[in-house]
Amino acid sequence: MKTENRKEKSVRLPGPDHPISIERNPARVVVSVAGRVVADSRNTLTLREATYPPVQYIPPEDVDFSQLERTDRVTYCPHKGDCNYYSIPAGGKKSVNAMWSYEDPFPAVEAIRGHIAFYPERVDERAGQFPDVTKDRAD
Repeated sequence: MKTENRKEKSVRLPGPDHPISIERNPARVVVSVAGRVVADSRNTLTLREATYPPVQYIPPEDVDFSQLERTDRVTYCPHKGDCNYYSIPAGGKKSVNAMWSYEDPFPAVEAIRGHIAFYPERVDERAGQFPDVTKDRAD
């Protein structure tokens, strides 16, 4: 695994031991909470990372940010960078930090810049085609 330093944090590049691929998902993806549609897109990107299940990244223009509330939570992924989180107040405790975004991702995953992903278990409904979602997942 190739490693670089960026702002004193470890940066790991995708490779054979930790592959990452991003491809367009042609299916419509709809995310709703408490009967409200939070996101509706036909332009999502599916990110496949190592052995984790695929994650759907929704372009920001297809997300209703008026229903989201940015939180103070920030995490770091050595393969993607700093990650910011959003809660969906209408969903109550279940939907705290339910969605996330890499606003300044590393070059290897530049395609997901500003896109919004979500934890399926923190929303009420998600419609669309979600391939291979049976493996363990990490954000």
